[in-house]
Amino acid sequence: MKDVTVGLFNDCYVPIMDGVTLTVRNYAYWLNKTLGPTYVVTPYVPQHVDNEPFPVIRFLSLPTIVRPPYRFGIPDLDLRLQILLKRRDFSIIHAHSPFGAGQVALKTAREKGVPIVATFHSKYRDDLQRVMPIKPIVDDQIKRIVEFYYSVNHVWVPQESVAATLREYGYKGPYKVVENGIDLKPPATIAPFRERGAAHLGLPEDLFVGLFVGQHIFEKNLELLVRSLPAVMDAVPNFRMVFVGQGYAKERLKEIAAELGIAEKIVFHDVVYDREILKSIYARADLFLFPSLYDNAPLVVREAAAFRTPALLIKGSTAAEVIKDGENGFLSPNDPVDYAARIVSIVGDRRGLETAGFGAQRTLCKSWEDVLREVRDQYLEILSHWAR
Repeated sequence: MKDVTVGLFNDCYVPIMDGVTLTVRNYAYWLNKTLGPTYVVTPYVPQHVDNEPFPVIRFLSLPTIVRPPYRFGIPDLDLRLQILLKRRDFSIIHAHSPFGAGQVALKTAREKGVPIVATFHSKYRDDLQRVMPIKPIVDDQIKRIVEFYYSVNHVWVPQESVAATLREYGYKGPYKVVENGIDLKPPATIAPFRERGAAHLGLPEDLFVGLFVGQHIFEKNLELLVRSLPAVMDAVPNFRMVFVGQGYAKERLKEIAAELGIAEKIVFHDVVYDREILKSIYARADLFLFPSLYDNAPLVVREAAAFRTPALLIKGSTAAEVIKDGENGFLSPNDPVDYAARIVSIVGDRRGLETAGFGAQRTLCKSWEDVLREVRDQYLEILSHWAR
């Protein structure tokens, strides 16, 4: 079979870490190994040097004021990018964002006469409302996003509930569910990872550890989480909380913790790029706390599950679609009092916690290798139809 050349376009990439970055990175890694040359096309990040086993093409960008460390890509002004893309014989293009990178992906696909796939990942209305809370402007941007998904050949979503958001935005066309995976292989024995995590965090086994990993932004409902913790720590004196990541809300979250008098029981950890260290942190945690209403299909919930750490999510949230309460995770109403009470009840039922941990590992941990095998087959089917 002739090599298939793939272009993956997204508006953020390493060193800016989020779920879409990890998705694109794993797409690139496995497609480059199993299908053909794969390129990541993404905005430039100052002082970062790419060291990937596949090529990364960077284009002009500016810093964002409201969402550091994200960058605002300006591919239309980058002549070097246009030359580089013109020289690449892409067979298929996959956009993971409808903004700058998505627009240049669409333009490139049309110029080269190749099919373009676009995955809808995020609740963009939430992002836009925080940046510019003027309804007509936001509505216009959402209309443009919907037009983008109508313009591509194939629309993918990572789980069925995510399609409901796309429908709410006004998209009525066809779509396909293509799940995300994880790159953390569930180990047969958790104990060695847990021991390393306890040493790394300075949190011995006599403490019950709650964990959040991800962007520290208020859209993820993190203020509710922090405000739920005093009641938890009053009821469970040996409870400790760990936050891993960065974001514009991190300093304010620290201030709220100090105001509530619980700062000494919270660890605010920086972003973890070393996946071995991250494994140990997931393993040391007893419960993953993820109250986000913003996320669609969070990888971190699945990564925690690989180490038998079940998650507590908000009932009815898009992210909670994969959770069966008490079987592979837990659910709570979107209220700090209820959230705290649910944590306390989980802490008091160690057998139930263990059952949910095994259930999470069994049901939520599909590998990226398996996912990308399906993606490769989908690409080949698309190309076969395109050729005919």
